[in-house]
Amino acid sequence: MTAASPVKSSPLHVVSPLVPSNMLSVVCGQQALLKLENIQPSGSFKIRGIGHYIQKSTEKGCAQVISSSGGNAGMAAAYSSKVLKIPATIVLPMSTPSFMISKLKQEEADVLVHGEVWDVAHKKAITMAKNKKCCLVHPFDHPDIWEGHSTIVDEILEQSTEAPAAIVVSVGGGGLLCGILSGLHRHGATDIPVVAMETEGAHCLRAALDAGKPVSIGEIPSIAKTLGALCVTQGVFDLKEGIQLSSHVVSDKQAVEACINFAVGLSLHQPVLGTEDLGRGTFTDTYLSKPHGGLWKDFTESL
Repeated sequence: MTAASPVKSSPLHVVSPLVPSNMLSVVCGQQALLKLENIQPSGSFKIRGIGHYIQKSTEKGCAQVISSSGGNAGMAAAYSSKVLKIPATIVLPMSTPSFMISKLKQEEADVLVHGEVWDVAHKKAITMAKNKKCCLVHPFDHPDIWEGHSTIVDEILEQSTEAPAAIVVSVGGGGLLCGILSGLHRHGATDIPVVAMETEGAHCLRAALDAGKPVSIGEIPSIAKTLGALCVTQGVFDLKEGIQLSSHVVSDKQAVEACINFAVGLSLHQPVLGTEDLGRGTFTDTYLSKPHGGLWKDFTESL
């Protein structure tokens, strides 16, 4: 199962390792492998798709990046813009943590906070990007973004000694999921099932699958507010044909406990807290100083 990578120019992302997890393998009853996207220059897998999209846009004349994101997508847009030496403005919802705003500014991006949820911030970004020289970077909904994300499948199949029994991925708006589905189609590997994970209150994929089309969930009561979207992209429905896609939804409490158990199992001094990237085998940038520290107390009391 080999196919040429869709990314032709020098990519902004790096090839990440695929490593076995003894702890997860015991839980699963078979070997579980993690794709360590935490080593990407912007801190997450988002650089694959968004970096690719911005590179293609600059080739078409884009001179300024406008993006809307509550986290990793904004970091990827800011980092890509800095590397490509074009200005970037990132529009964020009010739920965005202050540390993320500071990190975006460290990447030399201008930051505008607008709206309570991502969808509102994105509408503001659309208005700001009416200038023809501007490149509007959606956090997850564009074929070029999916094309960039599909490189993760190239690497998984190259690094694996045999085809995976399944690929497990968590879903916000569906960008990474579309990339994986696209990559499986390109490699003729549609027999590999995909397991999509979401938290209750940020379950836009499950709502869409139940309805048979993308639908809005109205609000995001999950504590993972900046990781979710009100509506999954139509791309999921366009790309899932011929692939066994299953949806699983867990509670915030289950997700947080899994993150803590995962981190403790890896003997990390600073356990990782973040539902978005656990299912992807990557790490977010929000940490607990110790299991009974203040941040842990704040999160558990909110569950």
